[in-house]
Amino acid sequence: MKTQIITLESHDDLISVRDKLSWAKTPRILLVVPKYAQVNLRILDLKVLQRHADSLGAQLGIVTRRAKVRRDAQALGMTVFASTAKAQRDPWADSAPRIRRIPKVPRRDLRQIRDSIYEKEAAWRASLLGRVLAFTAGVIAVLAILGLFIPRATLILSPEAKIQRVVIPVLASESTQGVSVTGLIPAQKISATVSAEQSVAITSRISVPKSKSKGVARFINLSQAEVEIPAGTVVATESSTRFVTLNDTRLPAGMDQFVDAPIEAIEAGVQGNVASDEITLVEGALGLSISVVNPNPLKGGANSQLIGATDEDRANLSEALLADLRRAAETKLQAQMAPADLLLLDTVEVVQIMEETFFPPVGQPGKTASLTMKVEFSARYAVGDDLNTLSLSTLNASVEEGFAQTALPAYQIISTPVTDTSGVTHFELEVTRTLLRQVDSMQVFSIVRGYKPESMTDELVSKLSLRQAPEIIITPFWWKWLPLIPFNISVNIQ
Repeated sequence: MKTQIITLESHDDLISVRDKLSWAKTPRILLVVPKYAQVNLRILDLKVLQRHADSLGAQLGIVTRRAKVRRDAQALGMTVFASTAKAQRDPWADSAPRIRRIPKVPRRDLRQIRDSIYEKEAAWRASLLGRVLAFTAGVIAVLAILGLFIPRATLILSPEAKIQRVVIPVLASESTQGVSVTGLIPAQKISATVSAEQSVAITSRISVPKSKSKGVARFINLSQAEVEIPAGTVVATESSTRFVTLNDTRLPAGMDQFVDAPIEAIEAGVQGNVASDEITLVEGALGLSISVVNPNPLKGGANSQLIGATDEDRANLSEALLADLRRAAETKLQAQMAPADLLLLDTVEVVQIMEETFFPPVGQPGKTASLTMKVEFSARYAVGDDLNTLSLSTLNASVEEGFAQTALPAYQIISTPVTDTSGVTHFELEVTRTLLRQVDSMQVFSIVRGYKPESMTDELVSKLSLRQAPEIIITPFWWKWLPLIPFNISVNIQ
């Protein structure tokens, strides 16, 4: 007899095994549980699979070495084999005979029994007039409920308003930790670095070195040995005008022996023209063994008058660029703060000049002078939340009874902030806000509910001290009365 062999896998469960049985088309189905497969079949699962195979008209057998599964299968009357070969070779046990369920004969008196149990409907309910009246009453009830809950009204009220205004003397200091009703608020520090370049046309004339002075220096031996004086030996005057020898020179041995050597000023210009006997210093180790003097004046140094930036021009350019950088720093500092924060402009100061480069350099001619600067600025500012807290605490201390605020206060600086020598900034803050007379919503409900809107306008104005007539909006628009239920009436204050 044909046998369908189904090998189970570790991921199989009751549902998947049952589905595999449904695909079998043979009179015998053999479930094979591999030795190392982790298939957990309980006795209840085996019973379900056996019944499903029975419904398919097939006999179910099982191959397994698990003792518990074998016992459960045998208890259910299933044929258990040690291997698939034995299942093909050995006979299968006969299936238990099926028990056919014979349905009971239906009773013939069920309708009579039902009629005897249920009471008959009243005559008035069965009549057409009764049904019409009942339907009409139901419709009226539904309309009454809709009329009670569906209409809605919005009352826009404009209660009496007052402007509250106060001027607060404010003291902002870095040493203050919190906001005080006396006007003390903390001042926060902030910094920014800005850089820029600016050029200006120059019309001034400066003296520019043109040629170097030249002459002769006399070197005198202070020892008994011969002295070599190399080219490039530096000699100078008491005023630090320096010269350099042009040739290698040998000073004869012997005390007070001397030799003359040509020299030239290191820097060009008239400052190199010196009178006789002004050169007296020898730089370096040679100054210990020789002395120097110029027996004749040194001449030839000259200057030219060319267009170039003077010290005043550079100072003016630096001042103008620094002013521009200050304005740029104020803008950059404002960008780092919140919109409501207040920058204390008189506290903006230079922390350090990080770069200041002139072109052309000092002493060089040029028709245009350029300056590149990079400067770090610092300043102090008042935080907007602190100003708002101070404003609220001051205003709330003088609120008239029966009024309430409707919005945050608006404040503005009415005096220029001035910082004293102790670092405290003084200024005056004008704070204003609008107060509205308080309106009791429950009082409004008790006045208007159930009435027509036309009759409530003057009533509300007289009882609530409104500055203008109220606006009443009813939904749906064709409804003529205000709702009776308070939660269907909304009150908007403006």
